[in-house]
Amino acid sequence: MTVRLPSPDGSTRAYAPRTTPLALPPAGPPASRTVFSAAHVVADPYADTTPDAPAAVDWDATLAFRRHLWSHGLGVAEAMDTAQRGMGLDWAGAAELIRRSAAEARASGGSVVCGVGTDQLTGPARLPEIRAAYEEQLAVVEEAGARAVLMASRALAAAARGPEDYLDLYGHLLRQASEPVVLHWLGPMFDPALDGYWGSTDLDTATGTFLDVIAAHPDKVDGIKVSLLDARREVELRRRLPEGVRCYTGDDFHYPELIAGDEQGFSHALLGIFDPLGPLAAEAVRILDTGDVEGFRRTLDPTVALSRHLFRPPTRFYKTGVVLLAWLAGHQDHFTMVGGLQSARSLPHLARAYELADGLGLFPDPALAESRMRALLTVHGVPQ
Repeated sequence: MTVRLPSPDGSTRAYAPRTTPLALPPAGPPASRTVFSAAHVVADPYADTTPDAPAAVDWDATLAFRRHLWSHGLGVAEAMDTAQRGMGLDWAGAAELIRRSAAEARASGGSVVCGVGTDQLTGPARLPEIRAAYEEQLAVVEEAGARAVLMASRALAAAARGPEDYLDLYGHLLRQASEPVVLHWLGPMFDPALDGYWGSTDLDTATGTFLDVIAAHPDKVDGIKVSLLDARREVELRRRLPEGVRCYTGDDFHYPELIAGDEQGFSHALLGIFDPLGPLAAEAVRILDTGDVEGFRRTLDPTVALSRHLFRPPTRFYKTGVVLLAWLAGHQDHFTMVGGLQSARSLPHLARAYELADGLGLFPDPALAESRMRALLTVHGVPQ
């Protein structure tokens, strides 16, 4: 049996899906690395809504997917950009997601960290308003019993006059945080509105400011999450971190080498690609727990082609491929996204994502994935 997959030039090609998945049963958390999956949200396909209306979330399916990740030993990074923060999921929806996910983590024995930002601000804002917005979200996360990830703020990027404003605002937030937080540096490839974050478009200068924030409050920083898609820069940055401050890679292009590390250290992980790769990623890190670096790389390196495809420019639309794969894998019953973003990638792009994921054995039921992919292609006019 073959599936006719479309190519960008308008032709189609025959693809023979695999018939057996990888056998990856649930297991406990890896020991040598702390690994978080930034998880997507499942939209409610029956909601009578529009792209600019508040998000309609299928809470049962959304929480079920988090239980899936926890069952394989992964932590969940909640209400991050993978959950469409600023791309369909507003602050009201994110706050509800944080409360529900934190409660579910307690009930399931899972680990969760939650994004804190300023996305309740809908227009230009002054620095005091930005600080208050961060404080409001930090309070929600802490009241839910979760650990905070201080996310980069579009409002702050627009309002800050220079590095001093970042030092002052982040210093204030770190002083009042009840527990150490994760600082998140999201590059403009993920969100163009964050260009020039930390007060400079020169990355060396911006890195200096970022490190100054950490150096002033090392006891309040659990770690940093870096999403710049630049492995060399991440390695240099993690070598300059104070003792006890972790580096969580957010590099969806170079994660195997960064997690494996070198003689001077390694990165932990907080990755969007570990949403579709969850069980396989967790198994790879458990192999690394035994000291088998080569086995870890043999397991995880083949996944990079899929990740690079999903995160190709414009990178911020990677969520579309992530949700497609969740549907094909049977984690949800539909390919509908908050804000209608299921239309954000082309049909050939989605077809290639299916092909790469199937080749890795990511679908627990390959026949179901094949059937659903056929249906999607047929609806879009690709004869089968």
